[in-house]
Amino acid sequence: MVVRDFRPLRVAGIERLCDDAVAVTFDVPDELASRYAFRAGQSLTVRKPGDAADERRSYSICAAEGERPRIGVREVPGGLVSGWLVRELRVGDAVEVAPPTGSFTPDLVAGGRHVMIAAGSGITPVLSIATSLLRNPKAQVSILYGNRRAATVMFAEELADLKDSHPSRLELAHLLSREAREVDLLSGRIDAAKLRELLPLLIDVRAVDHWWLCGPFGMVVDAVEVLGEAGVESERIHRELFWVDEVPPTPRRSEAGIAGPSSEVTVIMDGRSTLVEVADGDTVLEGAQRSRPDLPFACKGGVCGTCRGRVLEGEVTMRRNFALEPHELAEGLVLTCQSTPVTPKLVVTFDE
Repeated sequence: MVVRDFRPLRVAGIERLCDDAVAVTFDVPDELASRYAFRAGQSLTVRKPGDAADERRSYSICAAEGERPRIGVREVPGGLVSGWLVRELRVGDAVEVAPPTGSFTPDLVAGGRHVMIAAGSGITPVLSIATSLLRNPKAQVSILYGNRRAATVMFAEELADLKDSHPSRLELAHLLSREAREVDLLSGRIDAAKLRELLPLLIDVRAVDHWWLCGPFGMVVDAVEVLGEAGVESERIHRELFWVDEVPPTPRRSEAGIAGPSSEVTVIMDGRSTLVEVADGDTVLEGAQRSRPDLPFACKGGVCGTCRGRVLEGEVTMRRNFALEPHELAEGLVLTCQSTPVTPKLVVTFDE
């Protein structure tokens, strides 16, 4: 499902998690219940009502499947959207919200052994996944959660309650990088060195069915490297990135004609085809938005995957990709915010 068709949802609750982070719960009218039904680990894209700049950001859902949608938001210094959500939003306010998206989702029926490695606000989808999985008595979960200090831990009480509710099936370890712990092993950042030291002592790596990684780029890359060294197959490693900085949307080009080399790009969404001219060096998204401003996007940084489309004809080059898995790339999926055409003609569909 692509992100479009924003609807105003009322804020049902705001819970302050720590000084710079909140959890926001939305009320969903009965007539929109099916549209906003989500899977554990998915995210919601939000934007400010009436915002002419159309600033939007994607935030992971922290609620278990079947509950009201709730997102975790940590304020980013200077963040136009996160600052509004954390400091200005009030219960009863309306927020424009698009339907849930994302493939960072588990099979809740299969059960199995799951290990989750998160840092900072990366705990948000992990909380949703862990809570949903633990409803299945055949599931076991371990969470390694890194933060700078105890005061910055998001969802600390919820995680403790979850541990108390499932003492034999949930293992929870907090690591702090700027605050001493009684156990030296739990002090420091979650990086490659720490994981090489920690995992053999806490986890039977070969017995784990699925690994869930969510946090800053460096942590995720290090975890993938260490797991690869341990012989973990790539299909058992699931990852989602959280950037330290918000990535500002790329300014749209003017409606004036394009001078110089270009490609003819056909974009398909909602069954409607539009032919646009995309200048060399422009991405498919920024070029096509001149004629199709309804195309989906959120971060425009190659992280969230909101702008994904499928190439039906022609070829593109992606500048970077932190959202699509190898099997998705093999199926022709691309991030249109990072894709530049390399063939004279290109056809991309947003309809899946």
